[in-house]
Amino acid sequence: MARSSRAGRLAPPRWLTAGLRPHPAPIPWAAVARAAVALSAPLAVGLAVGQPGYGALVSMGALSAVIGDTADAYRMRVFNIAVPQLFGALGVTLGSLVYGEGWAAVATLTVVALVSGMISSIGAVASASGLLLLLNAVVGAGLPMPSPWWKPPLLLVLGGLVVLALTLFGWPLRGGVPEREAVAGAYRTVADFLQAAGTPAHDERRQAVTQSLNQSYDLLLAHRVRRHGRSPGLARLIAQLNAVMPVVEAGSAAKLRPASLGPLPPAYPAALRELASVVEQGRPGTGTLDLPPPTGPSERAIDQALRHAAGIAREPAPDPYGPADRIGRPATFRARARRTARAALLSGASWRYGLRLALCIGLAQAVVSALPVLRSYWVALTVTFVMKPDFGSVFSRAVLRALGTAVGLVIAVPVLAEVPRGWWDVPMTALLAMLIPAFSAKGYAFQTAAITPVILLLSDQLNHQGFQLVLPRLYDSLIGCAIALLVGYLLWPESWHTRIGDRLADAVADTAAYVVLAFAMAPGKDQAVRLRRRRRLYRDLSDVRSEFQRALTEPPPTGALAAAWWPLVIAVERIVEATTATRVRIDHGVPAPPAAEVAEITRELNELAGALRAGAAPLTPAPVDDRGGPADGPAQGRAQGPEREDVLAPLHQEVLAARAIATPDPA
Repeated sequence: MARSSRAGRLAPPRWLTAGLRPHPAPIPWAAVARAAVALSAPLAVGLAVGQPGYGALVSMGALSAVIGDTADAYRMRVFNIAVPQLFGALGVTLGSLVYGEGWAAVATLTVVALVSGMISSIGAVASASGLLLLLNAVVGAGLPMPSPWWKPPLLLVLGGLVVLALTLFGWPLRGGVPEREAVAGAYRTVADFLQAAGTPAHDERRQAVTQSLNQSYDLLLAHRVRRHGRSPGLARLIAQLNAVMPVVEAGSAAKLRPASLGPLPPAYPAALRELASVVEQGRPGTGTLDLPPPTGPSERAIDQALRHAAGIAREPAPDPYGPADRIGRPATFRARARRTARAALLSGASWRYGLRLALCIGLAQAVVSALPVLRSYWVALTVTFVMKPDFGSVFSRAVLRALGTAVGLVIAVPVLAEVPRGWWDVPMTALLAMLIPAFSAKGYAFQTAAITPVILLLSDQLNHQGFQLVLPRLYDSLIGCAIALLVGYLLWPESWHTRIGDRLADAVADTAAYVVLAFAMAPGKDQAVRLRRRRRLYRDLSDVRSEFQRALTEPPPTGALAAAWWPLVIAVERIVEATTATRVRIDHGVPAPPAAEVAEITRELNELAGALRAGAAPLTPAPVDDRGGPADGPAQGRAQGPEREDVLAPLHQEVLAARAIATPDPA
């Protein structure tokens, strides 16, 4: 017993080892095959024509595209691969122009890092573009490139085009399939949510619904923004996804059903899974739903929502401009460009990250240029990967990067030491490339371990150092991780504070506005506006969860402070769901609450938001009466007598619970 306790004390802390546990993800076999062909075929062609360096550059471009490719809609994948490749071509051009130029290279890479960091905060494609811009600039400044100047960018872009061509082979057979699968997956997730109504799994299923809907809307909206006009097929999918939102709201209301009624009838989730199959097949369905007679407001809401969703899902040819597609027209290219430029140039967060990244890259390049060590691009490359803001905690990524690089070097040692250079590199590159998609889904440390030997093998075609690359690359990685930790993490006060409180305060304030919107309008009026507001609010709460998960991987005291926010995150989510559930019940027969009660709840939420912004200052929760609402609420706002149900009682309880969590213990 004592030995077991001692071993537990000696075990590394959870926040340090969280990233070392592989994620349970299936192996993407199509991506595995694509990576093997895309990285080995260019190298084989280069060897065949007597230019292995050219083949290595094409394979490097393919490597960037393989890492950045997502199993997304095909039109999206064209955009996600092509745009970053153009930025990567610009980066390698700038880097190769200052190769061997000492302090000129330091200044150039520092400026490139500033630009890369600022544009990385705009969005996913901009983040990938900023990453490739800086990575290829670092590679161009650190490796000898073929002349003239236009060859390296051309060869790298060619590698990206190879991956893009291999990706598009499946478009004629699978065009539209990823979009339909995403919407059908959302339907099935909502079906699981209905099945969990009234059980302990309800909250977990609701979170899964939020994540699934966010992913589906991101996919469809990004697809639509890149289309001119309206596509009937896309309009159909958006309408089908919109149609499941009332089912989600009704499922929230089902949580308030009396326990004596038991779980919801299984016919409800079964009907939704049947509709999911209709959506996935992309063909109009037939028949009617076999649903039991509803017995209360919640079941009436579910029945009505399911029948509406069935009508939309089985509609043969929806009007592309019809009322079921309530997302609105996409912004013009000029408007999006103005928004993008404003986000990059005027955002304090983008400037702060850009300056942090520029400082780290400038220092890394200065170390390589000034100290008597082997000239290497690997130090700045390590800093670039570790400092990516949307990849998670800088601290945990530095640790995982060091460990992953060490494992990758262990894999590379026998390859560089024993495998003869030449044609043997082709099957070895194919074999190692297959590990990248397979390991990337398991976590960052696993991805680093898979990428490291591939980069070493390809870069050896340019600098011909062979086994001599191994130990210098390990030292370079450790130096890069140290720079990222010291200059990019420890020296910045914001690294020691979580942003959970500020983001949660914004979410609470938005919740107060949502409460006003939910109860200030007549039943059924402007329902689309309420649905969009609720979806936006749950997305904000999803971002809070992401920030929470990131903060948990930080070392003490940040991680411990972040954990204290978790009960309040859950409490705010329950407030939003209780508001939705109450609104659904009102829409289906329960009397609406007086305006004074709504104003009271709104005031309490705004007070909670203000307290969170001030650092969770003490609150004084209102006394609770026997109906779960504030006892000192306005007399005119409360119904007198047993004949009127206090419809806001569940919402009052959730608000008071959240305020109690945010109130420090007087003891």
